[in-house]
Amino acid sequence: MKQVNLRIYRMILPLLVGLFLSVGVYAQNITVKGHVKDATGLEVIGANVVEKGNPANGTITDLDGNFTLSVPQGAMLTISFIGYKTEEVKAAPMVLVQLKDDAELLGEVVVIGYGSVKKNDLTGSVTAIKAEEINRGAITSPDQMLQGKVPGLLVTPASGDPTGSATIRIRGAASLTASNDPLIVIDGIPIAGNGAGMANPLSTVNPNDIESYTVLKDASATAIYGSRASNGVIMITTKKGKGDKVQVSYNSSYSIKQNTSTLDVMNADQYRETVERVYTGEQLTLVKSMMGNANTDWQDQIYRTAFSTDQNISVYGNKGGLPFRASLGYNYNEGTLKVGDNQRANASISLSPKFFQDHLSVNVNAKGIYNRANYPDNGAIGSAISFNPTVPVYFTNADGSIDRTQCNGYWNWVYADGAANTNSGINPLSLLEDVYNVNNTWRSMGNLQLDYKIHGFEDLRFNLNLGYDFSRTTGDKYNELGSFMAKKASPDTYEDYSNQNSNTLLEFYANYNKEFGIHHLDVMGGYSWQHYYEKFNKIIYYNDNRTEIYNHTPTNCKEYYLVSFFGRVNYSIDSKYLFTFSLRDDASSRFAKDNRWGLFPSAAFAWNMAEENFLKDNSFFSSMKLRLGWGQTGQQDIGDNFYPYQAKYTESSSPTTMIPWGDGYITTLAPNAYNRNIKWETTETFNVGLDFGIFGGRINGNVDAYYRKTSDLLNNITTPMGNNFSNTVISNVGNMKNMGVEFNLNFIPIEKQDMRWTINVNGTYQKTEITKLTNDDSTYLGVQTGANMGGTGGYTSLHRVGYAPYTYYLYQQAYDENGKAIQNVLVDRDGDGNITEADRYVTGKSITPKFFFGLSSQFTYKKWDFGFNAHGSFGGYALNRVAMNNSSAFSDDYTKGYINNLSTNVLKTGWTRAISTEQKYSDMFLENASFFRMDDINVGYTFDKFAHWKGNIRVGASVQNVFTITKYSGLDPELTATDGVDNNIVPRPRLYTVRLSINF
Repeated sequence: MKQVNLRIYRMILPLLVGLFLSVGVYAQNITVKGHVKDATGLEVIGANVVEKGNPANGTITDLDGNFTLSVPQGAMLTISFIGYKTEEVKAAPMVLVQLKDDAELLGEVVVIGYGSVKKNDLTGSVTAIKAEEINRGAITSPDQMLQGKVPGLLVTPASGDPTGSATIRIRGAASLTASNDPLIVIDGIPIAGNGAGMANPLSTVNPNDIESYTVLKDASATAIYGSRASNGVIMITTKKGKGDKVQVSYNSSYSIKQNTSTLDVMNADQYRETVERVYTGEQLTLVKSMMGNANTDWQDQIYRTAFSTDQNISVYGNKGGLPFRASLGYNYNEGTLKVGDNQRANASISLSPKFFQDHLSVNVNAKGIYNRANYPDNGAIGSAISFNPTVPVYFTNADGSIDRTQCNGYWNWVYADGAANTNSGINPLSLLEDVYNVNNTWRSMGNLQLDYKIHGFEDLRFNLNLGYDFSRTTGDKYNELGSFMAKKASPDTYEDYSNQNSNTLLEFYANYNKEFGIHHLDVMGGYSWQHYYEKFNKIIYYNDNRTEIYNHTPTNCKEYYLVSFFGRVNYSIDSKYLFTFSLRDDASSRFAKDNRWGLFPSAAFAWNMAEENFLKDNSFFSSMKLRLGWGQTGQQDIGDNFYPYQAKYTESSSPTTMIPWGDGYITTLAPNAYNRNIKWETTETFNVGLDFGIFGGRINGNVDAYYRKTSDLLNNITTPMGNNFSNTVISNVGNMKNMGVEFNLNFIPIEKQDMRWTINVNGTYQKTEITKLTNDDSTYLGVQTGANMGGTGGYTSLHRVGYAPYTYYLYQQAYDENGKAIQNVLVDRDGDGNITEADRYVTGKSITPKFFFGLSSQFTYKKWDFGFNAHGSFGGYALNRVAMNNSSAFSDDYTKGYINNLSTNVLKTGWTRAISTEQKYSDMFLENASFFRMDDINVGYTFDKFAHWKGNIRVGASVQNVFTITKYSGLDPELTATDGVDNNIVPRPRLYTVRLSINF
């Protein structure tokens, strides 16, 4: 019986187990119906609801905040939405989820002048961006990270010359003679000028050390900096030590550069055919006698495939209660010209300890930079376009080897005795390889900042900032002995120079910050002292005897001081109504005592409409803020002229101005022009803006409109004969206005646990107009400026009332009935039968675009990331001087061109457009420079799980300067030159980059 029962159990047990398993299978999945609302009780539309640990199983809430999802019994649900904290709940047939505001996100702190403020409490036009590692290519300078990212900020990148510098403008130009560069503030230190030997002031900081940027645009935000803030402010905050352990980060990139295009000139065979067709008789014989049998592509000779690399390592964290960060970096940036590179080594350290129960915060920052710039002779570009393609690259011996006895081996136009033909062009390769122009710069900057909260009265704190910026540059420039340039120069010289700059800073302010119920008061007042000192020395020797002085510029030491008192009040009511008032009183030693001080006030108001009851009850707007701002800022940065109000003499010691005296020579002194009445240039700005967010922040952005007027414009004006010691002098004459509209839009089409897609688009419409230059502008032509094409008055642009600065001033080209330019014929606009200066006209066009924009996108899926960045502009015009200078080698008048030019080459598209002297200023060379450029496309993958190792590795690849869409016929429509003249620019290459980041 027992055996029977045992057999029954053995038969029944599997059936029971199977039954229970079957029931378990059917019971393990449940259908969850839920509702998601926010802290105010409103439904949340589009919230992500995902099964925890199974991101493939998820859904989003509908228009009523409801969702339905089938998940296993006992599963956890993850509910997330942008702007809210992520919540986790256990699965049940019915769930109610209430999302809380992400206070950290809403209260994100933005660094502003002398303090910080919550992003939600900003009243001025301020843009803050993070310096992200992903979605970027090879970055050699911080300005590249800003390009196309901030509305109102126009970054024109340097050409392909690695020693060049970008041009940065915030809301256009506010001055004609004074600087239009924004004020750069790095960790609280205002950077003075470019510094010795460093063309780009932003290159003083390693891009890998940057935590964030803050761009202050309107006067209500910038006025706290008063002096030099007329052109906006870019504040850079570097990374600091964080966390509770020590970490190591290594970042590297490797890039290959290639030119995407060159100018299309005739090859040797086309050149020979053209000579046979154009010239006849004696002229043909003469020209052919200057031709060789070679087939030389001179552009191919001067360019190369270039290499660049960037290496950085940083150690950061907290050791023994001391937060710290230290980094080392090296950047080698080679140009596609065969000569031209820049090397930079950076070192930085920051310490941020706290003492006395966190009442005393100490920040110590120190940076060291070594920079070596090897400058190319950009004249080689123009020479490569125009040099005869039928002649060889080198002089050769009978055996085919290079003959180094003649012009160091480089083929050039020389006479039988070996002397240089001074009327000839120069072998472009010799211009690169036989010219030495190198400088070395050592720079250090840093600060000590102490911030103390009063014990027992913590709402009051005091802040002391002591900063410095020191730099020294030494350099040499000369032609190699025996070179064609040395033979051609008269005299041939060797230049030795050095430059020292120092910038020291002391700033102190007190800050009282207190909440009184619904009222919030933030009051700040302080003092600033800054001293800038420069020392320059240059000696020019005879090159063949580098001990005999040709010219010695006396050691030039100069300095200026800035002293300021400043204050600001921020007051808000219930976070709805925000008020800001600031005042800064600046004194500059560049002005006489009667004009030394300038007072610069500002005021702003913001209304957080989203906090009002009539908007709290709607689900469409997640944020809405109206901003109004007004303010004045000053300008005293008028270049190298530190003492424009003082009567002074300049020592001149060139051989042509020295006076024989006994057995030697004595130097002479010459008086300089000066103006005792020069004073601050003042810019007044009005700004209205609207910040908004809809669909829970899935779409957010802002729109700003501004009007800016500059008065007491600093300008070089013509002086009557005998009235001063020069024909021009800097004076406060004239007014100028800027107006514009900016917008910034951010879209988040996808926001899931393992997938996110963001899109940013921003744009700026701007208009700049000079409104006054003299007391009687009705008959005043304006100030001729821009590129000088030769001769008196040979400028291409004007500063003229009613137009933008650097508006082109040209002749009107005549065309036939087929629309083809008629050679040597211009329009006689005044009808006197002659082409004279009176026939030139103001075109109304300039290099400044009417509209510029940026576009970027980033997509992440699990461990993959993909992105692109692009920018462009419309309405700007460029003067194609390359085509202008290259279209006169062949002419209807065969006696021109072949002797003085020694049979030069020309552009295929330009050789028929022969020009007279006046036709150099023809508007047929004025071209639309509108463009769209795909800056970079990048992809990356992050490895973050290696057994027990908690670090991660990211590998990435990118292509930069992918393509450019434009109608401009030159190499590049994006010109850095203020006057918009395209002349021998180094092509911007395409970069292929791989990146590696390791975080331990």
